Amino acid sequence: MAGAIEQAVLERLDQDLDGREALIRRLVVERLPELPEADVTSDVVATYFVVCEQKGLLEVGRTIAYHQTTAIRQPEPGSLVAACTGRALDCIGFDAGERIGLVRVAFPLAMLLDSRGAVFSTDLLHVTAGAGVFALREFRDIKLVDLALGPEVLGTFPGPAYGPAGVRELAKFGSDVAFGSIVKPCTGLGPEEVARAVAAAAAHPLFLFVKEDEELLPGAPFCPLRERVRLSVEAVAQARRDDGSRVIYAPHVGGHPGVVLDSVRAAVEEGARAVMFSEYYSHGSLRVVRDALQAAGTPVVIYGHNGGISVHTRHIWREVLDLLARLDGMDIRQTGVLSERPLLRPFGLEWRRVEEVLARPMEGIRPVMIARAGGLDQGNVIGNLADIERHGDVRGYLLLAGSAINGYTDEAGRADPRGGAEAMRQALAAYNDAEFDNTAAPHLPRLRAYARRHGLAELTRALELRYGPGD
Repeated sequence: MAGAIEQAVLERLDQDLDGREALIRRLVVERLPELPEADVTSDVVATYFVVCEQKGLLEVGRTIAYHQTTAIRQPEPGSLVAACTGRALDCIGFDAGERIGLVRVAFPLAMLLDSRGAVFSTDLLHVTAGAGVFALREFRDIKLVDLALGPEVLGTFPGPAYGPAGVRELAKFGSDVAFGSIVKPCTGLGPEEVARAVAAAAAHPLFLFVKEDEELLPGAPFCPLRERVRLSVEAVAQARRDDGSRVIYAPHVGGHPGVVLDSVRAAVEEGARAVMFSEYYSHGSLRVVRDALQAAGTPVVIYGHNGGISVHTRHIWREVLDLLARLDGMDIRQTGVLSERPLLRPFGLEWRRVEEVLARPMEGIRPVMIARAGGLDQGNVIGNLADIERHGDVRGYLLLAGSAINGYTDEAGRADPRGGAEAMRQALAAYNDAEFDNTAAPHLPRLRAYARRHGLAELTRALELRYGPGD
């Protein structure tokens, strides 16, 4: 049997990497405004946080520019090579020796624009986040923390086909708080079972959106894509709502970019108005789908789930990745849920900045509808609604709950998603009730008391199932 590992080694392994990332982000966000506005007329400007071995920050910038553009240190002035050569712009040192801090590098558009004048996110990442950035051992740590793009570059991207306003218009949903649900179990379902789960959400006016889970793969022989989409679309069509709204159903598609596109086309042929997939495990597929459907005149709502994003974000900040997803055409993007102990990343400042980059005004590019998901339930939905009211516009958000709806059981232990949906509706009613103080956290104890006082059986049970019986 191997001997015990030394305590010093264990302590080095057991580091709070999330805490370190939060500290770096706070320092970067505080110091970034000290840099002058970048000239992005003829360049893309990337900002890096660096901890280097020996070189200073400007030398790091020159090294990145050298490796990631022409590999020529002194090109002939006025030459094409010179026009394609990157350069270090400026830096901010966090330490006296300027070995830790921020450095900006300009990458010329001359090397990025294709023959039609277009730029692609895959090429932007190839150049700004290639081996000459992340493979060099000289850099103890390096992160791509910001990407500045000019109007010429932004104008080459399609952006979302719908965005929040378009999604609501497609569903005829109006301006009320929009909820979404997720088909559960995640996988192991047949087409008829998927359709029944979709039908439950389609019948309830609370829901704007229902999606399959990302583990329900399109090639699963027990649940073929065409059949499950056809049956689910029929279930949506058969649902009748008094307000005339109709839920948007998104089947999950996956595979390499060619398979993704084939699957999307099949789903559209069967009547789907939305699809969902992760662009991080099928790189370039988002732009492929967006451009192909736009050309065919059949654009659909694209929901980008976050499968795969977190394997990148220690080095390429999520703000950068989600900016590129927005430019490539993402209509709905999951961020996270405000709660005392978040279930998923992002959280804290990272989460806040991601929502900002998805929603901020951008000429010619629609905003993304933000889906707060990942542990959203009847107990924390009020805190999320209050936060959205302070920082955004509820019309730009989708509140997406999976197990809080589909994991709800009645007193006999039977699955009862309708009861879960009713419990969520009752929590929303409490939020809108002047009697309930929704401004002061924590909300849960007051919500329990409110539910009991008003005889809200479903909400009372939902809170017990998620949080225990309480006092």
